[in-house]
Amino acid sequence: MAQKAIREVDGKKMMARLLHEYSGGKHKVEDMFISVGPETDLDALPKEYPWLDSAKVVVKTDQLIKRRGKNDLLLLNVDWDRARAWISERMQQKVTVDGVTGTLEQFIVEPFIEHDGSEEYYVAITSVREGDHILFYHRGGVDVGDVDEEAELLLVPPESFPSEAEIEEKLLLHVPAERKALVANFIEGLFRFYAACHYTFLEVNPLVVVEGQVFPLDLAAKLDATAEFLCKDKWGGIVFPSQFGEVLSAEEAYIQELDSKTGASLKLTILNPRGRIWTMVAGGGASVIYADTITDLGYMHEMANYGEYSGDPNEEFTYKYARTILDCMTREKDERGKYLLIGGGIANFTDVANTFKGIIRALEEYRQQLIEHKVKIYIRRGGPNYKEGLRQMQELGESLGVPIEVYGPEAHMTRIVSLALKENS
Repeated sequence: MAQKAIREVDGKKMMARLLHEYSGGKHKVEDMFISVGPETDLDALPKEYPWLDSAKVVVKTDQLIKRRGKNDLLLLNVDWDRARAWISERMQQKVTVDGVTGTLEQFIVEPFIEHDGSEEYYVAITSVREGDHILFYHRGGVDVGDVDEEAELLLVPPESFPSEAEIEEKLLLHVPAERKALVANFIEGLFRFYAACHYTFLEVNPLVVVEGQVFPLDLAAKLDATAEFLCKDKWGGIVFPSQFGEVLSAEEAYIQELDSKTGASLKLTILNPRGRIWTMVAGGGASVIYADTITDLGYMHEMANYGEYSGDPNEEFTYKYARTILDCMTREKDERGKYLLIGGGIANFTDVANTFKGIIRALEEYRQQLIEHKVKIYIRRGGPNYKEGLRQMQELGESLGVPIEVYGPEAHMTRIVSLALKENS
């Protein structure tokens, strides 16, 4: 499981789209959440969102920063003119939070919900080995304290869902009787939403109950990134952001930009630029399995990158993705040589031979560098037209003078890892 944090605005927009369905139609979160970044025209926003001219708003940084209220990264109950001025002042400003320095670039704007402290609650759902924990505390907000010590806890076993009655009995001991049914139903729907969308962590603090309605005022969340192929439509094209203060390499930023331009998925993280084991893996789940296998075999220190290409990217995108990896791989020599693992599971709909066209272009372009860096390539793939794809790769190795071994679905998915590392030992 690859847990990746998401922006608050993405989590809330997802909730606005789907919670109504998963709560049996009893709870509706209005999509009044505005994402503001460096390219946003602040003066034009009221034309797109007319309510900005009349409502009081909340403005927060939206860059995976904790304790925003205590770090002066939150503005409450102001009109749009004040909010716009605050954003303009803060945009591109460098700040240090918990010892990490970064630039403020993303904000979320939403309506201010008038309430008092007695209407604030805390709820969180998190994945654990035994299933999922639901934590609920009858106090919420900035000063919630140590919820691990104070909150009520309900363990939900795998493949199970809590009932409203169970939630009331186990979690809502200190909630006023007139609110219990409403809050229990919200949490029950929230858990179904969490499970269906493959969250691994979902925290709402505070959760506010005002005049018979439930409002998630502040949200922090993580998704299981390997479930993207299952949840792409539900997630709504989410881009996983970097941690605050984290600086992407030029190559990582380039692949992130490519990813934003295609309906396919292209991901790249450089772990060790001097590493000898490089991967080009088709599929998010497969990328996790390959990384785990390399680690289990004791070569984590040699693993150079982590990432995936999936969703049937076209030849040009696959070429650009492969070229980026080859460029990184062939910058520094290691006399022992290097290994490129082009792997994946058995595709359902992706034409393997067609996908390989882009990779073949990149390999042909980097022929001389591959020879100079003593690169050996192992390929394992299955799926539509895989035999033709493997044949082309085999012939490519012969024409390039670069060692290429190919395997189809008759070989275990990670067999090429052990073959490469056995040769290396």
